Amino acid sequence: MEIELTAFYARLGAIALIMALGFCLGKFKLISTNTNKEITNLLLTVFMPASLFMAFPGTYDKASADLFFSGLLGGVLVMLMLIILAKLIFNQKLFGKELSYESQFGLVFNNATFLGYPIVSTTFGPNGILAYCGFIVAFNIALFSYGIWLFEHKITFKLIRSVIFNPNILAVILGMVLFLLNIHLPSFVTDAVGYIGGATTPLSIICIGFMLSQSKLFKVFKKWRLLVTALIQLIIGPLVTWGILTLLGFPTEVVQVCTLIEALPTATSLGLFAVKYGGNAVESSELVTISTLASIVTMPIMVMLLLG
Repeated sequence: MEIELTAFYARLGAIALIMALGFCLGKFKLISTNTNKEITNLLLTVFMPASLFMAFPGTYDKASADLFFSGLLGGVLVMLMLIILAKLIFNQKLFGKELSYESQFGLVFNNATFLGYPIVSTTFGPNGILAYCGFIVAFNIALFSYGIWLFEHKITFKLIRSVIFNPNILAVILGMVLFLLNIHLPSFVTDAVGYIGGATTPLSIICIGFMLSQSKLFKVFKKWRLLVTALIQLIIGPLVTWGILTLLGFPTEVVQVCTLIEALPTATSLGLFAVKYGGNAVESSELVTISTLASIVTMPIMVMLLLG
């Protein structure tokens, strides 16, 4: 399978335009802070679950299942390794108490959901999507458990309950069950869910653009810790992923898909989580911006070194 960088740059360009729209809406007071919070809640409880549910193939076969479970196992291994590395690299002595958690989030969780799906689908086709679906199960379970813990800093019954009944995790589990049992929903149901899920990317990026409108952009690139965090995420993520999965003999499709995913910029959900769970929303959105811009340079290099 070959990597098509044109599609990647096209997606980044689209994201930049939508983010600029959110920025302008914030500057012209067409979106308020309360409105942004309400949209964030809708994204995390309605729109994102719909997009995750629709990521699964409609028809079951053994080869597809093998790729799916290989992607799932690869995702588990990658998530665990990145969590360990994030704790070691982004300690509070070097990065400060608050930013260390945002930086850890940035290394572990990238734009696998909002940007990963369209990039993988246009680059690798159906086989790539199967591996992606497996990876995204591990990714989202970690995102809505460990990702939330990074902001709340404690394990509570409420957190455990929120993980079990999180709409995003439930959507992933339901989609996986229907795929494995080869159950087909009526077309009007899948069409409706697909339409809802299709709003996830633009709404999430508009929210990020709004958060950027509340900060002073000229100061962003002067924050060395944000730049270092972005570069570490964009370089360490794909290197670790490629190394682990290649060493353990995973299928080529899984190695390439997961490595490409880890070369993507920091998750836009970092800014959304910071708003919802009380993190540093401004610096989180700034980190997303820096990572997205830096990925224009680092992503082709990682692809040439690891997948060329």
